[in-house]
Amino acid sequence: MTEQAVREPGTEHRDRATGRGPRMPAEQRRELVLGEAMTAFAAHGYAGTSTEEVARRAGISQPYLFRLFPTKKALFLALVERCFRRVRDEFAAAAGELTGEEALAAMADAYEALLDDRILLLMQMQAYAACEDPEIRDATRTGFRKLWEQIERITGLPYQTVVDFFAVGMLMNVAAAMNLPEVDGRWTSWCPKPKQ
Repeated sequence: MTEQAVREPGTEHRDRATGRGPRMPAEQRRELVLGEAMTAFAAHGYAGTSTEEVARRAGISQPYLFRLFPTKKALFLALVERCFRRVRDEFAAAAGELTGEEALAAMADAYEALLDDRILLLMQMQAYAACEDPEIRDATRTGFRKLWEQIERITGLPYQTVVDFFAVGMLMNVAAAMNLPEVDGRWTSWCPKPKQ
């Protein structure tokens, strides 16, 4: 077995003969690019992230990146959708067959756990921050609407209860972005503290 054959897909190692990274299926490569792009956009936002940086992080050429995603905006929009889909998937799994307040509590616990994923959290915040762009705003609204409708459908709870759930969720986003759970003070005592 050659050295090339035993490498894990997605590693940054280069083949000595060709100078290229390991070959992988297009879908696997796309997922790798999305992961690296999410990290970059979460840190620097839509305006502050270049496609050159994403391509470099993913170990691909910029022309290849544009074969996967024709524009920087197309890549960002894919990340916005991916971000909201992950929250919806986690909520559905957490709720399972539950309904009502029990389902809402399970989804709240799932969201608290999701906030530990700093990249997901910051990507979500970057999506909101980039809503000056109409296409990004539409994609972000669509993701938010689908999440809202899912929670209404699963829980069957009154409208105001869903409003309150989202209000607390957004407050938790802001608190997590500022790492408020690490701050010991009366004004932060409402924040869920890190599990020991």
